[in-house]
Amino acid sequence: MSEKSTRELIEEYLEEGPYAVVGASTDRNKYGNKVLRAYQQTGRDVYPINPKAEEVEGLKAYPDLASLPLVPRGISIITPPSVTEKVVLQAAELGVSYVWMQPGAESEKAIESGKRAGLGVIGDGSCALVVMGFHEDPSS
Repeated sequence: MSEKSTRELIEEYLEEGPYAVVGASTDRNKYGNKVLRAYQQTGRDVYPINPKAEEVEGLKAYPDLASLPLVPRGISIITPPSVTEKVVLQAAELGVSYVWMQPGAESEKAIESGKRAGLGVIGDGSCALVVMGFHEDPSS
């Protein structure tokens, strides 16, 4: 079976949630916050993962994937590559189907371990903000 294109993986990823954003930030200027808001703007069920925050953008934050009340189908990762590598392994253990490493979060090791674990891996520099059409809300 041939490997799926990034476009095919992104389409599958966005078909159905729920989702989690690992590295969700309380700082609205950071990508970890903007990616979370992109899910919110497109009406998707999303859970922020941030071990230091009680909530992010009005949503209860969780310290890690294992703390979530359910297993997300897909996760966006906005963390340093060394953290991403651990997140991918945890995602595979929990039964997550897809991981989307945002630009700067990816590493060859994380990509390869995700693929070996059978995850749908997006880690080629594709940005969720662009794909989902994120826009800043000027009123906030």
